[in-house]
Amino acid sequence: MNTDLILKYFPDLEPIQQKQFAMLEELYMDWNEQINVISRKDINELYLRHVLHSLAIAKVQKFLPGQQVLDVGTGGGFPGIPLAIMFPDTDFHLVDSIGKKIGVVQDIAMEMDLENVVAEQVRAEKLKSKYHFIVSRAVTQMPQFVAWVRQKVHKQPLKNQTLPNGILYLKGGDLTEELADFPQHVEYPISKFFEEDFFETKKVIYLPL
Repeated sequence: MNTDLILKYFPDLEPIQQKQFAMLEELYMDWNEQINVISRKDINELYLRHVLHSLAIAKVQKFLPGQQVLDVGTGGGFPGIPLAIMFPDTDFHLVDSIGKKIGVVQDIAMEMDLENVVAEQVRAEKLKSKYHFIVSRAVTQMPQFVAWVRQKVHKQPLKNQTLPNGILYLKGGDLTEELADFPQHVEYPISKFFEEDFFETKKVIYLPL
């Protein structure tokens, strides 16, 4: 079953969540035949390279009901769509500058009845809203990313929140130079959460703002 990989690491999913994760394969396969949402070589590894990779953030931070999360440069909906399935009471705003990709995200969210997702074609720096967390998957170097989103973070965390408000960023490789200006950052190797070889050099970078 295509969701076995997700259940391996998140065994307590509700039936509706299991159903939604299972729907992702057909939805993305259908869309990929129309426009190149996910690279051809990756579409057969959807659950490993996209869904589970996105959910590494859920191993670092359990989002709370009422929290607002911004996904910058969401592309085809990652990490935002898997996180929205995982945390149905958290509000997710998925943005990208490419309209075709946002159209795909809007359709997928609608097909799965993800009422906690708003997808919009807009550049992050143009947004006026504030968020508790900003997530992304390697859209640019961290200094540039922080410049885009620094003013978009709520000053106050929610009660019972484990991490202060900030950025949760999926990145890989040696980030020493890129993160040199952010001594307060924390690196979480994804290989500590998931045993598959794909995650060997990948990390969740947390940066409080």
